Amino acid sequence: MANTGTGGSAGAAGTSGAAGPSICPTLLYRDAKAAIRQLTEAFGFTTVHVYEDDEGRVLHAELRYGNGLVMLGSKDREGGFAKAMADAGPAAAYVVVQDVDAHFQRAGEHGVEILMEPTDQDYGSRDYMARDREGNVWSFGTYVPGVGAEEG
Repeated sequence: MANTGTGGSAGAAGTSGAAGPSICPTLLYRDAKAAIRQLTEAFGFTTVHVYEDDEGRVLHAELRYGNGLVMLGSKDREGGFAKAMADAGPAAAYVVVQDVDAHFQRAGEHGVEILMEPTDQDYGSRDYMARDREGNVWSFGTYVPGVGAEEG
């Protein structure tokens, strides 16, 4: 049985028994293989797993960036999650990067649609915003969620 991307087994709330991120954005794409190429080549994600069906559709993929993970798959699948997401609009995700300007340059070199060039924010972050080939909005910046100014 192939992994369908609906999540793994979990123990008590917030624990799964394994080290890794506890929250992962999950996106479905009309062309999941092209999305994987764009996310790895233009944005620097690393492929962890890709599971395909007999026709070559991506059932479930996991891509890592730093200690974060995004899961993705093809829109034209069966199952509860795929059906719930069938008419969903674009989603948005935020990714912490060390060097916003270098990351921005890499994305631009791969023809990514840039929505906002690197900008210094009032709250101390430097970030930029881009749209992937299927309309999802990706923000990349230096702000680390959950870390207050007194901790950073």
